[in-house]
Amino acid sequence: MTMTRFLPATRAEMAERGWDAVDVVLVSGDAYIDHPSFGIALIGRWLEAHGLRVAILAQPRHDRPDDFTRFGHPRLFFGITGGNLDSVVANYSGNAKVRDQDDYSPDGNPYFGSVRDKGERRRPDRATIVYANLARAAYGDVPVVLGGLEASLRRFVHYDYQQAKLRGSLLTDAKGDLLVYGMGEHAVLTAARRLAAGQNLANIAGTCVRLSDRELAEHPFAEPPLILPSWEDIGRDRRLFLEAERSIDEQARAFSQTPLLQRQQAMWILQQPPAAPLTSAELDRLYSLPFCRAPHPTAGDVPAYRMIRHSITIVRGCNGNCSFCAIARHQGPVITSRSPASVIDEVKEVAAMPDFTGTISDLGGPTANLYGSGCKSPTTCRRHDCLFPAVCRHLSLDEARFLDLLKQCQSVPGVKHLFVSSGLRMELLLRTPKLLEQLILHHTPGAMKIAPEHTEPKVLALMHKPGAEVLADFLALCRKIASRHKRNVLFIPYWIASHPGCTQADMQRLAARARELDLPTRQLQDFTPTPGTLATAMYVAGLHRDTLAPIPVARTTGERRAQRQALEGSPGSRPKRRQR
Repeated sequence: MTMTRFLPATRAEMAERGWDAVDVVLVSGDAYIDHPSFGIALIGRWLEAHGLRVAILAQPRHDRPDDFTRFGHPRLFFGITGGNLDSVVANYSGNAKVRDQDDYSPDGNPYFGSVRDKGERRRPDRATIVYANLARAAYGDVPVVLGGLEASLRRFVHYDYQQAKLRGSLLTDAKGDLLVYGMGEHAVLTAARRLAAGQNLANIAGTCVRLSDRELAEHPFAEPPLILPSWEDIGRDRRLFLEAERSIDEQARAFSQTPLLQRQQAMWILQQPPAAPLTSAELDRLYSLPFCRAPHPTAGDVPAYRMIRHSITIVRGCNGNCSFCAIARHQGPVITSRSPASVIDEVKEVAAMPDFTGTISDLGGPTANLYGSGCKSPTTCRRHDCLFPAVCRHLSLDEARFLDLLKQCQSVPGVKHLFVSSGLRMELLLRTPKLLEQLILHHTPGAMKIAPEHTEPKVLALMHKPGAEVLADFLALCRKIASRHKRNVLFIPYWIASHPGCTQADMQRLAARARELDLPTRQLQDFTPTPGTLATAMYVAGLHRDTLAPIPVARTTGERRAQRQALEGSPGSRPKRRQR
């Protein structure tokens, strides 16, 4: 495999390219890993492919502002992200306990010093705000463009579980010039081209800006904006937080062209309509860019890279819209699949890596078995909510296409094992039994990971997941297939405790039901009220997402512990909690 050059991460690398200046400095709370599973690498290579000089400032010291002058005065903008994770999620457990492991940092160490000595964290809390302030201090005249998961999900009033309070828009707190929400390729390229041409950043699809009362009065709208409950109104009545989140969710799933407005103390946040999702051809081009597929030499050993280095993304977006998950809000509800030729080219590239030993660890995405799916509705759909309460009759699944992709990838020289180990929806596999059979026989790494999350109907409805019968039917079919081939099939199910609406009694019933189904209960997580989800809005408001009726919410440490213990106390339960 021909090794390409990393994007410059040091002044010396910038000089090696003969650059006296850069167009864009991308700042990230993660170590720099030039691999398409990392957002900063995707955006950096995307801008580079369109002729821009891009440098990467990874995990800058926030006690040393001179890090932000490393590459000199950027010609166009600072692009700032907290990293692949929201920085609060990276730094704190779901119960707001400080983490001493950060998989996106060198050696998993979240501190600039030793884990023993602790000291300054590599990724500050609310990193996007900290980095924006440091960029302003370094070069006050350079535009600051915010993006990535943290900015995307904190673009309106949101709940911060580490502080246990509502906060205003991150754009307001960071005083950025522009906030790019969603995956961002179209929006950030448009912003770069506007700035290069000396134009303003107004009316870019997929972005948010701050406006004063005067600027709002003078702003031209193609259609009247939808005004969300304000910061002040939500502060007086938290039920309005759920109302605002429901409106944001509905507008996002509809790909509505209606702008959204929310008052933030003295300013307004204006969200432009979403950018169009990348087409399959554009997604193919993005993943064909010259990634080094390795951590930058200054990053050393990064655990997150070890986990994904031989994995391949084949699909973007998710139309499941689980209440506790932000994928649909960030990646979008429309499914975009890469072409088989593009995926196979990447498999060949991975197979040529010096450390490749024959195993593709994952051929997937948010929901791997949505690959090749589409909508056959005769009218334009505004719901994009394809799996609840049952699979939509207009959802088209292409089982043959996925099977053929698996076959072709498996036949690439050097590939001994090809696994699909992330994001499988059980209700879809029930409709594609040939695919399920192949996954069980050839493409499951030891045990099949499934995510029933719960077994009780009322809790599943609040999670926006189909009924409990799906789990039972799925297990029965899997065991039938395995028996026919004289195989044993193992499962690793993921469960959630303390989801809004869930009680200790619900967890006890879950434990009993898991025993009946012969499922382990080791993989357990406490619900984490992260920004940008309807489950978090239910947690804050204490109301059902659809009926607005009051629901029980486990808020205290004792209540959450009791729900955990109801499941941990069941046979075979040695909990290993995960962070979603």
